[in-house]
Amino acid sequence: MYYKEYGNTGMKVSAIGLGTMRYDADDVSAGRFEKCAEIPLYALENGINYWDTAPGYCDDKSEIITGIALSQVKRNDVYITSKTNFNTIGENPTRDDFRKRLEMSLDRLKTDYIDFYHMWCMLDLQSWERHMEVLYGFFEEAKKEGLIRNIVFSSHMQGNDIETVVETGKFRGMLIGYNALNYRFRQSGIEKAYKEGMGVVVMNPLGGGMIPNNPEAFTYLTEGTDLNVAQAALRFVASHREITITLAGCTTKEHVDDAVKAVENLEERPAEEIIRQYEGRGESLNNLCTGCAYCKGCPKEIEIPKYMDAYNQYILTGNKKAIPDRLDNHWDIPKEKVLECIACKKCEKQCTQHLPIVDRLKEIGEL
Repeated sequence: MYYKEYGNTGMKVSAIGLGTMRYDADDVSAGRFEKCAEIPLYALENGINYWDTAPGYCDDKSEIITGIALSQVKRNDVYITSKTNFNTIGENPTRDDFRKRLEMSLDRLKTDYIDFYHMWCMLDLQSWERHMEVLYGFFEEAKKEGLIRNIVFSSHMQGNDIETVVETGKFRGMLIGYNALNYRFRQSGIEKAYKEGMGVVVMNPLGGGMIPNNPEAFTYLTEGTDLNVAQAALRFVASHREITITLAGCTTKEHVDDAVKAVENLEERPAEEIIRQYEGRGESLNNLCTGCAYCKGCPKEIEIPKYMDAYNQYILTGNKKAIPDRLDNHWDIPKEKVLECIACKKCEKQCTQHLPIVDRLKEIGEL
């Protein structure tokens, strides 16, 4: 395993981190938590010493499963994370609300402290400012008590906004979405964090499955390597000098093996050099939906992520017939449901990429 230093903390962390939101769904539903826990244990055997978890992952069982694994290893051998925000503790939380959530995570993880505790999912500067005003003091108090070791944040903001957060000096690291699709929009943010001595952890390095599910569009990532598209996409991210950890969501041991292979004999390069190499190649995230599903909750019960996935096929192929084909043959959902959209734009307000979802639904409806 290839290791990097997490910012200025002196911590040596694996270039690949384990994302724990993809434990086997059938095993989770059946309560086979010990079986699921074999994945983080296997990851550690292969040198992956950073495990990222959160409330809500895997039907709210991820912390429990990860805790089962954590209880079977030396605590100092693993860096563990969790997260909180208004969605987990309410819009107007008290100190007790914050503490109850934190203590629940500690109990589930079977640990006395969390190495990296995230102010979770800052969609924009307005959201971040309010979280700072209400929650940051609670984070500081928990850190003084030793319940958390490092205060960090996770964000879906663009590069310039991320720079604003970094400049406050309030965080030891950050977690952001970054991949071969969206690097154009997040590059300045990771460069700023690196210069300020922060750790940079990347989620969604495969573009929500978009990259491996469309290998023909991303074969350029594999050039000069013996890697498949998914491995090459992980390596693309991990090779950035400014990026500390690339999270890989693993369901099977084979997924762990793939992730480990992706960083064998890794060579780090500055982001600007990588950008020059790949500029003008591949698709752009401002066009493609990554399937994060934050747009869920349509008042008309339209399954928006599935319609956006179908629209992706049009972007990738240039053929609008690919949209109904995807809806019929892959998702098996009624195409006419899209006509019920009332353009309330609730989905757009929640979209981490700020996509024109309503316009796309209208376009699908016109087909």
